[in-house]
Formats: sequence, structure tokens, C-alpha cells
Amino acid sequence: MYPESLVIPMKKELIDVGFKDLLSSEDVESILSKNETTLIVVNSVCGCAAANARPGAIESLNNKKFPANIGTVFAGVDKEATDAARENMIPFPPSSPCIALFKNGELVHMLERHHIEGRPAELIAENLKNAYNEYC
Repeated sequence: MYPESLVIPMKKELIDVGFKDLLSSEDVESILSKNETTLIVVNSVCGCAAANARPGAIESLNNKKFPANIGTVFAGVDKEATDAARENMIPFPPSSPCIALFKNGELVHMLERHHIEGRPAELIAENLKNAYNEYC
């Protein structure tokens, strides 16, 4: 587990733009039980989360279509919530960061760490916007 003081600014980057901080399995199940589209970002302390995943997820919301619900779990901090989110991301193996789009509780689009690492935030945002245009 990471010290809370270390992760607060990383959490706030997403929370400050409207992502719901999912702290428990109940939080995850609640957001996914809605018959709408939901984006979940598995946040992390790694450099690719800061340079690519978080900025890409934020930029992706600047689109005509976007998910009705946006939430985030923090790997290595919010264990229960992260485990619950990852259970809904099967068959993809756990990775962080990663970004998943759900429609009516079903996984419809997934960006794993290897899709994020080394890619600019703009490319990640474009990938997500394309998914929003298809599913939202």
C-alpha cells in the first residue's frame, strides 16, 4: 500500500474533473449496475499513469459523446475496489494503469497498460473518443 499523502494528488487529478472515487466493491458494483455507459480508470503511481493515462482519460471527455458515469480506483491503495473493478474486466489480466468502458455493466472497450505505456495522452484520448462514439 502506498502512503495516502503520495496518492492524494494523483487521485485528485481525476476527481477534480468529475471522476467518482470508488473505494469499495459496493461503489464499483453500484456504478456498473446502471444501464448506462461507464468509464473506469485504474489509476496508479507509475509514470505512464501521470504522463499518459490520466491526461488521456481527462482529454477524452472533450467529445460530443462520452460516458454517463466516470469512476476511478487506485491500484495499490483501494484494494477492494480495484479487485472488484478488475473482476469486471475479465478476460483481461490485471494491469495498472488501465481504462475500461462498460455499457449496461458489460465491458465493451479496454485499454491495457501496454496500450497506454509509451503512447501520448492525445492518442489515448482519441482511442477512447472513438469508443465513446460507438458505444455512448
